[in-house]
Amino acid sequence: MEKFNLELGGKKLEVIIRKLAEQANGDVLVRYGDTELLATCVMSKAEKENADFFPLTVEYEEKYYAAGKIRGSRYVKREAKPSDEAICNARLIDRAIRPLFPKNLAREIQVIITVLSWDAENDPDLIGLLAASLALSISDIPWQGPIAAARVGKTDKGLVLNPSYLEREKSQFDLLFAVTNESNEILVNMIESHCEEIEEKLILEAIDFAKKDLQKLLDFQKEILKKAGKEKTVLPAPEKDLELEKTIKEFLGQNLEKALFPASPAGRQKDKIARIKDVEKVENDLFSSIEEKYKEPKKINYVKNFLENETEKILQENAVNNEKRPDGRKLDEIREISCEVGLLPRTHGSGLFCRGQTKALSILTLGAPGDQQLLEGMEIVGKKRFMHHYNFPPYSSGEIKPMRGPGRREIGHGMLAEKALLPLIPSSDEFPYTIRVVSEIVSSNGSSSMASVSAASLALMDAGVPIKKAATGIALGLMTDASGKYKILTDIQGPEDHHGDMDFKVAGTKDGILAIQMDVKIKGISGKILEEALEAAKKARIKILGEMEKVISKPRPELSPFAPRILTIQINPDKIREVIGPGGKIINEIIDECGVQIDIEDSGMVFITAEKEEAGKKAKEWIENLTREVRVGEIFQGKVKRIMAFGAFVEILPGQEGLVHISQLANYRVNKVEDVVKLGQIIPVKVIEIDEQGRINLSLKEAQNYKK
Repeated sequence: MEKFNLELGGKKLEVIIRKLAEQANGDVLVRYGDTELLATCVMSKAEKENADFFPLTVEYEEKYYAAGKIRGSRYVKREAKPSDEAICNARLIDRAIRPLFPKNLAREIQVIITVLSWDAENDPDLIGLLAASLALSISDIPWQGPIAAARVGKTDKGLVLNPSYLEREKSQFDLLFAVTNESNEILVNMIESHCEEIEEKLILEAIDFAKKDLQKLLDFQKEILKKAGKEKTVLPAPEKDLELEKTIKEFLGQNLEKALFPASPAGRQKDKIARIKDVEKVENDLFSSIEEKYKEPKKINYVKNFLENETEKILQENAVNNEKRPDGRKLDEIREISCEVGLLPRTHGSGLFCRGQTKALSILTLGAPGDQQLLEGMEIVGKKRFMHHYNFPPYSSGEIKPMRGPGRREIGHGMLAEKALLPLIPSSDEFPYTIRVVSEIVSSNGSSSMASVSAASLALMDAGVPIKKAATGIALGLMTDASGKYKILTDIQGPEDHHGDMDFKVAGTKDGILAIQMDVKIKGISGKILEEALEAAKKARIKILGEMEKVISKPRPELSPFAPRILTIQINPDKIREVIGPGGKIINEIIDECGVQIDIEDSGMVFITAEKEEAGKKAKEWIENLTREVRVGEIFQGKVKRIMAFGAFVEILPGQEGLVHISQLANYRVNKVEDVVKLGQIIPVKVIEIDEQGRINLSLKEAQNYKK
C-alpha cells in the first residue's frame, strides 16, 4: 500500500493505492476530509467493431452507507436507479476525461466512481473527478492526462477554494472546472457553474485564483504516476490505405464541400434537411462506387472514418480561414428567432421559442405545496418546489428510436436549465406554489438545452409566476486548425457542434450569468479563448432577450383561470392538532366537504389549494373557526349541544364549546335548564370567563335581555 498527501485549500488530500480492485486496469482511493471514494477503470481486450463513437462509459455510484443512512421503501432497502444528481456527476466526469483519450482508441472503457464515505462537508463530485484522473493515469490505459479540478465560490470574505456546503450556500456562484497542462500553460477543458447573475469577469478571476493550486495538483499526480504508474498499452498505428484515400479524394473533388456549403439562395442554405440530403447523396454515391470497385465490405468502414475526418477538416478550415459557415451566417450571427406564449388553452402557462430549426415548447403546471418532489439521496435530502424536465423525442431530429423514458442527456439538460432558472423563481413566502416546467424539444438543430431555458422563461411569465427577470441561453462553438488559429462561433447548429472543438453553453439575464456548461474535444482552451467566448455569449444573450421581450416583457398580472388558487392562514402551532383531529378526522372532513388540498407546516402555516376560489374560502373559514382563540366579552350565536342539570354546553365555534351555568341562563332563578333552552337551539351567548385550564364560561343573560 502506498499513500500520497497534499495540502489543498487548507485540507489534506490523501491518495491511497492498495490494489483493492486488483483485476481492474487501474484503481485508487482518494480522501478529502472524511469524504472518500474508490475509482476504477477497465479496458476491454478487444476493439469494439463498427463503433461510430468512442465507447466510454462513466458511472458515479452513491451509496447510502457512505452517509450512514438506511433508505428505500419498506420492502426494498438497497440503492435503486441513480439520482439526477448522480447522473449529472457522471456526465461531468465523462466530459472532463473524454477529450484526453487517443482518437484511434476503439476499445471499450468503463470508469466507475463509488462514494464510500461522505462527511457532509466535502462534495464528492470534485473528488470523483480527481479520483478518475488518478485511476486512469496510473493504469495501462492510453490516456493523455492527468487533469486537475477545483471548485471556487465567493462569500463576503472573497474567493474561496473548494468551499464547504455551508460556504456554498452563502456564495454568489458555484464554479467547478477541470484543467490540463500543455507547454506550461493551464488549459480549461470542462466547466460546470451555477450563478446568481454574476459578471463575466468574475468567472475569469475565479479561474485565475485557483491556477496555482491546480498546477500543484497536476504536479502531485505526475509524481504519483512516476512511482505507481503502469506502462501504457501501445496502440497499433492506424493502417493507411493510400490507394483508397486517393480514390476517395478523386471521387469527392469539390462535391462534399459544395454539399456542406451550398451556393444556393440563403433560404436553402439555412435548411438543415436539404443540406443533409445533399451530403447523404455524396456519401451514398461514394459508398456505391467503392463497393463496386473493391468488392470488400471492410473498405466501407475505412471510407466512413476518412469521410468523417474530411468533413471536419472542411468545416474547420472554412470557419478559420474564410469565416464561412454551412448556413451562410456570420461567425457571431444568431439564427432567426421567433417566440409565442399562451399556445395551449387549458395549461397554466406555455411558451414556444424557435431559433432557426431548433424549437422548444415549454409547458408550465402550478401545484399545491404538497406536490413538491421529495428528495432522498445520499447527499440531498429534502423537498424541491421548482422542477424543469427536458424531453428529446426522436421525431425532433427526424429519427425513429424506442421511447424508454429520459436518458442521461435529457436529465442533464433538464437539470442545467433548472439550475439556471432557480435564482429567478420567487420564494415560497411570495409565491407558495409548486412549479413544474416541461420542455418538449419538437425540432432540433443544435443548442436545444439553451432553447429550453428561453422557452421555460416565456412559460413562467405567461403563467403569471412573478420571476425576477427573463432568462435565455446561447451555445458557442470553436473551430481550430493545425496551425493553432481559431474562430469562435455563436449559436452553433448540428454539424458545428458535432465537428467543432467546443460546446460552450451560457444562460443568463441581461444583468449577468446564471449557468455555464462547457466541454471540449481538444485538450483544453486558453484563458484568452474563454474570455472571448464569454463576451460573445453576453452579446448574443442581450439580443435574444430583446426579441423575447417583444412578445412578453413581464409576468402576467393574473394566473390562468385553470390554475389552482392557494389561500394561506397562519395559526397557532398549538392548534394544529385541532385542525387535524383524532386520526385525521377533522382535516379529512374539510378536504372531502370542500374539495380542497390542505398542507400544514410545523410553524402553523396552512396552505389551502383549491380548483375554485369559493371552495378555498369555505375551507379557510372552517379552519379559522376551528383555530380561532375566543376572547372575553365576545358574543356568539351558539348551538346547544348538551344539557346537564347544572347548565348547558353550547358550541360557539366548530369544535369549541363553553358552559352556560344555570345561574347565567336568565335574570331570575331557573329551576330546570330545559325551561330556558332546548337541545339544538341556537342562542346568543357572551364569553364571561376563560379559566386557567382554557375552559370557556358563557352567559345567556348578559348576551341579551331575556324575558320568559
